Amino acid sequence: MKRLLYLVAALVVLGLLLAACGPTPTPQTVTKEVTKVVQKEVTKVVQEQVVVTATPVPGEKHNTLYGILGTEPPTLDPSLATDTTSVWVDEQLFLGLTAFDANGKVTPELAKSWDVSDDGTVYTFHMRDDAHWYHLNLATNEFEDVGPVTAFDVEYGVKRTINPKTASDYAYVLGIIKGANDFNGADPAADNFADMEAAVGVTAVDTYTVQFTLTHPAGYFPAIAGMWIARPLPKDTINEYGDRWTEPGLIVTNGAYGLKEWTHGAHLTMVKNPNWYGWANSKGNIEVIDMPIVQEASTTMSMYEAGEIDFLGDPGWGPPLPDMDRIKADATLSKELVIKPRLCTYYYGFINSKPPFDDPSVRKAFSLAIDRQSLIDNVLKGGQQPAHTFAPKGIFGNQVDNMDIAPDLLDYSKGLPEAQKLLADAGYPEGEGLDVVLMHNTSEGHAQIAQAIQDMWATAFPKANISIENQEWKVYLKTLLPDAPDSEKPNIYRLGWCADYPDENNWVNEVFNSKSDSNYAKYNNPEFDKIVEEAEKEQDPAKRSALYAQAEKLLVDTDAAIAPIYYYTRIQMTKPYLQRVTNPMGGDPVDQWVLDVAAQAAGRK
Repeated sequence: MKRLLYLVAALVVLGLLLAACGPTPTPQTVTKEVTKVVQKEVTKVVQEQVVVTATPVPGEKHNTLYGILGTEPPTLDPSLATDTTSVWVDEQLFLGLTAFDANGKVTPELAKSWDVSDDGTVYTFHMRDDAHWYHLNLATNEFEDVGPVTAFDVEYGVKRTINPKTASDYAYVLGIIKGANDFNGADPAADNFADMEAAVGVTAVDTYTVQFTLTHPAGYFPAIAGMWIARPLPKDTINEYGDRWTEPGLIVTNGAYGLKEWTHGAHLTMVKNPNWYGWANSKGNIEVIDMPIVQEASTTMSMYEAGEIDFLGDPGWGPPLPDMDRIKADATLSKELVIKPRLCTYYYGFINSKPPFDDPSVRKAFSLAIDRQSLIDNVLKGGQQPAHTFAPKGIFGNQVDNMDIAPDLLDYSKGLPEAQKLLADAGYPEGEGLDVVLMHNTSEGHAQIAQAIQDMWATAFPKANISIENQEWKVYLKTLLPDAPDSEKPNIYRLGWCADYPDENNWVNEVFNSKSDSNYAKYNNPEFDKIVEEAEKEQDPAKRSALYAQAEKLLVDTDAAIAPIYYYTRIQMTKPYLQRVTNPMGGDPVDQWVLDVAAQAAGRK
């Protein structure tokens, strides 16, 4: 997501379950002022009767899903989210024009259908008219109807993400929209700033029709149109509360759930919005999503085994690496373990601008000296696949089966001597003279992986000094920003990339183009940029795939800007009383999950 940086980091906290008491509120009819819109004109404000339906009351018995968050969400603002935890929560709160089904196929959500112009550059989305904005009143515990979700909300949301004042790190994904890059790079103080905003190619044609004009054809655009950064947003709420608009009691949402509680660094609770149109066609029965924020995977495993939480894996920790053998051997736990492919890659990035990793020979030596299969067999134990390219299978244009690209990354017996020779030829025999810092975001799992790879490098380059550092997630991301000082960066960093949409453009272009804000490696090769930009515009699938082969070759082999390590698997544990639906792009739809409440209660005793 995706995209998304795959994260695990947080502050420690336990318990903090949903608790409160009070009388059951009854449905009521209230008189509200509702703004009526017709096409682009606001006609008038009228008095309208709005029925408000009660939501589950704290203290009552509800169908409650107990899980954990592996980190404090850095934000719940869809325009600003970049990480899997924030996106997972946002998926429960906000709807997009499109969504993904369980097979990764783009499906309608707020859009009932869409049309494409003959030249492939204009997409017109026809929206449903029964989606509404709701405000959860914490005093009454009621969801209050704020008004319909319209094409104007989509136009506002997209332009807000692109607006340079918003400072969205993901705005570049929307750069395919005509005028988006110009507006995103504009000076807000410029005289023509408003004109540049108006020129962005997203327009509410009428109340329920929104049209996008692209710079070039892109068959994958319907997937982008459903991403969190392109979601409709509640303009009035954002204008009223500014940066605080996502706090409980202030936030206005349009999804299956509303935000009940967010105790920062400690706990987050969402509750079912019974007014959401989607419940009519959903078997899901989760009324409360109760999620403390817990740092250690070992703690969450203990909570799972004690029956305190119902599942492991996104948006929190999967099973701890040291427990994998025990879980597989256990008659009960092994039945609750599910491992399946995931569209994510775990990689180490080199700061290409910081010596000695400004030398591609040094970068390639460190990449070759990782025994990927040994790491999987002895540390990860989750069926992952060793990686020699950036994008995994399931992504259009992926080169996983192309053995012309960095084949020795998969053969440690060949890779190790090659690595030692490369480093010696670069002037560092056996690593002599190297002082290397490897950094990861705080987590037990990342620490164990880093220690294993540190040992591999110590064996390969015995005279090198290789140290490991870690930082809390928010600090870590700031450290890695491309415009942050190199002096404060490590030599090597850990990240993962998960698909926002299943196309190589989302990988090689949107992450490692020299213009990308996600290019933490500070990789800068004009030939690479030219290839990925040409591939983005090419309409012939065979030609696009060939271009992506060239791009992957440069990225992980010739230039060795990064060291791809393994393709993720989704490692989950789920109690037998929970039927869980996952999304291959991330952001699982909890509104489709089914809980056997009686069996859950028995398991929690």
